[in-house]
Amino acid sequence: MSMTLLDRLKSVVHSHGAGYLVLLDPDSYTLSELVQTAKLCEANGADGLLVGGSTAFGNQFDEAVQSINDAADIPVILFPGSARQVSAHADGMLLMSLISGRNPQYLIGEQVMAAPAIRALGVETIPTGYMLVESGHTTSVEFVSNTKPLPRDKPKLAAAHAMAAEMLGMQLVYLEAGSGAQYPVPETLVAAVRSTVAIPLIVGGGITDPTTARTLVAAGASFIVTGTAVEKSPEPELMRRFANAIHKHAD
Repeated sequence: MSMTLLDRLKSVVHSHGAGYLVLLDPDSYTLSELVQTAKLCEANGADGLLVGGSTAFGNQFDEAVQSINDAADIPVILFPGSARQVSAHADGMLLMSLISGRNPQYLIGEQVMAAPAIRALGVETIPTGYMLVESGHTTSVEFVSNTKPLPRDKPKLAAAHAMAAEMLGMQLVYLEAGSGAQYPVPETLVAAVRSTVAIPLIVGGGITDPTTARTLVAAGASFIVTGTAVEKSPEPELMRRFANAIHKHAD
């Protein structure tokens, strides 16, 4: 029996203690750049690729996912910002509910609209509690979702949301400061969430250097996501430094 995507992610955590994911937004790259960046990420220690974004203005999402999956052997995981971002060419998707907000469209509405396509395409899903955390300024996902992020100085509030996600049967929690965030999720907030849930914890947004990544792993992150950092500087050395910081600390 083949491993599920969730099993593959858990095996990364088991092997390295924590994993490194890179977010690729198709709106920010040409197809050839996506392919090249995917290859660089795999060659330099990334454990998986997230594909998606808050807007998806382009009309080549499916082609982008296929091109990335053809270029890389590490898992390619949909990170959908809306019901439109579904593709059969991914290894699976994070089926996210924006539990930090109270906008029904992103709690359940987009998921309902996407469900028939997901089922028809046979895409594996991982139910994910998605939580926005205050990051210093308004991010794209905050604006598009029309929700308020959790206060960065209220770790107990974040922990309660994560506990609810786990009790509802969600299999991952994703703490998100947002693309291009001024500040990453605070390590105290990560630690508070980690102390209250057993499911894997993904942390992304505003992580611009390997030292910050290592600190967040020490606080309890199971996976670190970088997006803007790689987009601005798609250098093999930087990717390798992120991977080493995340993996080394876990060893």
